[in-house]
Amino acid sequence: MNKISQIIAEELNIRENQVEAAIKLIDEGNTIPFIARYRKEVTGGLSDEVLRDLGERLTYLRNLEKRKEEVVKSIEEQGKLTEEISKSIEEAKTLAEVEDIYRPYKPKKKTRATVAKAKGLEPLANIIMEQKETKPIEEIAKAFVNVDTVEDDTDKDKIVANVEEAIGGALDIIAENISDNPKYRKKIKGICYREAVINVKASNPEEKSSYDMYYDFNESIKRLPSHRILAINRGEKEDFLKVKIDKPEDKILAYIERDIIVGHTQFEDYLKRTIEDSWKRLIEPSIDREIRSDLTEKAEEKAIKVFGKNAKQLLLGAPIKNLTVIGFDPAYRTGCKIAVIDETGKVLETTTIYPTEPQNDVENSAKVLLNLIKKYDVNMFAIGNGTASRESEIFVADVIKRAKEELGKDVHYAIVSEAGASVYSASKLATEEYPDINVSLRGAISIARRLQDPLAELVKIDPKSIGVGQYQHDVDQKKLSESLTGVVEDAVNKVGVDVNTATPSLLQYISGINKTIANNIVKFRDENGKIKERKELLKVPKLGKAAFEQCAGFIRVFDGKNPLEVTAVHPESYEIAEKLLNKIGYNKEDLTDKEKLKEIKTKLAEINVPNTAKELEVGEMTLKDIIDELSKPGRDPREEMPKPVLRADVLKFEDLREGQILTGTVRNVTDFGAFVDVGVKHDGLVHISELSNSFVKNPSDVVSVGDIVKVKVIGIDQDRQKVKLSMKV
Repeated sequence: MNKISQIIAEELNIRENQVEAAIKLIDEGNTIPFIARYRKEVTGGLSDEVLRDLGERLTYLRNLEKRKEEVVKSIEEQGKLTEEISKSIEEAKTLAEVEDIYRPYKPKKKTRATVAKAKGLEPLANIIMEQKETKPIEEIAKAFVNVDTVEDDTDKDKIVANVEEAIGGALDIIAENISDNPKYRKKIKGICYREAVINVKASNPEEKSSYDMYYDFNESIKRLPSHRILAINRGEKEDFLKVKIDKPEDKILAYIERDIIVGHTQFEDYLKRTIEDSWKRLIEPSIDREIRSDLTEKAEEKAIKVFGKNAKQLLLGAPIKNLTVIGFDPAYRTGCKIAVIDETGKVLETTTIYPTEPQNDVENSAKVLLNLIKKYDVNMFAIGNGTASRESEIFVADVIKRAKEELGKDVHYAIVSEAGASVYSASKLATEEYPDINVSLRGAISIARRLQDPLAELVKIDPKSIGVGQYQHDVDQKKLSESLTGVVEDAVNKVGVDVNTATPSLLQYISGINKTIANNIVKFRDENGKIKERKELLKVPKLGKAAFEQCAGFIRVFDGKNPLEVTAVHPESYEIAEKLLNKIGYNKEDLTDKEKLKEIKTKLAEINVPNTAKELEVGEMTLKDIIDELSKPGRDPREEMPKPVLRADVLKFEDLREGQILTGTVRNVTDFGAFVDVGVKHDGLVHISELSNSFVKNPSDVVSVGDIVKVKVIGIDQDRQKVKLSMKV
């Protein structure tokens, strides 16, 4: 355990006692959101991101230890375990290193070397490797020729017909031994990682594709960024690219020769040829596979991290509250689907209009929308960003103009990502939510609700379908799914959930609550009416004391019996919170009085945290959190996030000019830059080199999904409808 803690502490740059404390809490069954929020004193304030990384490394290192034990046991059973092998296995830092050490002892399928061993040629191989014998090798090999002595048909696999066959078989054994030598493999991999170059060519140079930048491409593998690795992999998979790794072969062969060949003996040429054969036939193909696999794994890891970070920002997007919204799901032939949603998310009306091709029924469509704006006092349009979005945006901007002129009503619109809306529309969950509403109209409802409350709506969709990453469909789907589930959990628990309005999809991400318990909470609510306090949850079937401890602080009870329950103060700290309020001359009921709340906030800001923590016998970090919560009861942390850009007019691609300064929303962040929506059809790219005047190693350090940024137009490609942007404004 100590060794694992030490490794993790070094890797994550945290103290070993923090790691040990976190591991103990994880092993006791506590969730990451609970540990991050309510066990800060124990872990020294480790964040949810660090704790997730810690959890991942813990699993990997425990699997590594388990594999080491299995390998040691297997080699020991073969009677071949030495002190040196034990030490090598113990010092191995990765599963790949352990497998390299185990390679010579692994039960093998039939190979040229195993066939030669079965013929009894291993002693001859040893003689050649020792390079001491002065008698001609042909003379030595004669002793191994047995064609005349094998009579039984069952032994014909053991026949050595002549001297050439004996020497060839012995050299096959040597070639395999060289290939299996972990010392050589480690050294060769090191040389390749420092000096190898990836060489990419087009399968058919005449054929156009999105991979044409890689049609004649080479780059040192140590400099190859993750997005390029994944792009090359995809191009190869789709048969557009051919990929080869160029390695310093002469250097590798010279290294092995120096280690094996002792001087100018009769064995020198045999060994040189054998080393080359071992390299070309056995070592190089497997090293190629391992390097490609290693590069892919690291690139996938990076892509999953980027995807998770982007998804979290999207999930934590600022909600647009207290507005009636028209969800507008654009389309051509099948018509644009419309859903009017009130400020609580309730569906008021749905319809379909045909303002786009082929019908082009603009006037009637406009009248329908103007009537809906008037009838329901609509404030906002949420327009999906899919097919026909651009035409729909132009049409809506015109309707907004008319609403101002004819109805005296100010209406705005925002473009909303509709990634995964169609998946959700046809899902079992959508059918349960809207059994009487057509599948095609459910997308418009989802788009409107995403603007009102991104988190509550996006949790209904498989996180992979959220669509903010790079090559998310090419990476290990199990790892992606695990990572994104963690991201959604962290986002949901950061915000907290209103226990009386939350859907099972939202509740199931709360710490300690699974799908079954989430459904049981909703059923309990339906049967018993509104939940009035957190401890009522203990009456919910399958929600025991352990689950209650994990979930209670993340549950919000508005208009309940206890004003503390609109905050993230955990029931275990209620007594401390009340003592703190009493200390400044108030009680928990005063939190519901706006005037008194202002006074409470002022007095809490003056608290001496270290002294008060000692007095109340509570940790300083916990006390700070309690002060924050009591200062803003019911606060939604998403309100501090950038609000969506609301527009009333439309910007055409043709209106763009180089040097123009625009305001846009960051829609996606990748390794190579950020995509920003400035209100034209396609998002513009701010390349990593244009993100800042200073050097940027990682775009995520500078921008996040949902950020509102000022950008300058620095390039316009009319043919491809692409725009290059810069944040060096």
